[in-house]
Amino acid sequence: MALDVTEATFEEEVLKSDVPVMVDLWAEWCGPCRLVGPIIDEIGKEMAGKVKATKLDVDSSPSIAVKYGVRNIPTVLFFKNGEVVGKQVGAVPKSVFMKKLETFLD
Repeated sequence: MALDVTEATFEEEVLKSDVPVMVDLWAEWCGPCRLVGPIIDEIGKEMAGKVKATKLDVDSSPSIAVKYGVRNIPTVLFFKNGEVVGKQVGAVPKSVFMKKLETFLD
């Protein structure tokens, strides 16, 4: 399962993580977000220890979406060493996320 992050836990769980982090920015009312959520959970299980999979509800933590210029959801941001190193907007197959992740893993 993906870890739920908020404005309060974002710095610790995402920016200070020693492994790459996927942040799924989503909202309860977003249909395509419901397609991406289970994929993020699956990747989190499969890649445990190598990648941290997280979810951030943009309705309850809007400042993060604003800070990173997220205008559409679902958006998945990829962080490494506290910096955004990739972005995927929209509902896409798991293979697209996995391909992006491969480029960030050492």
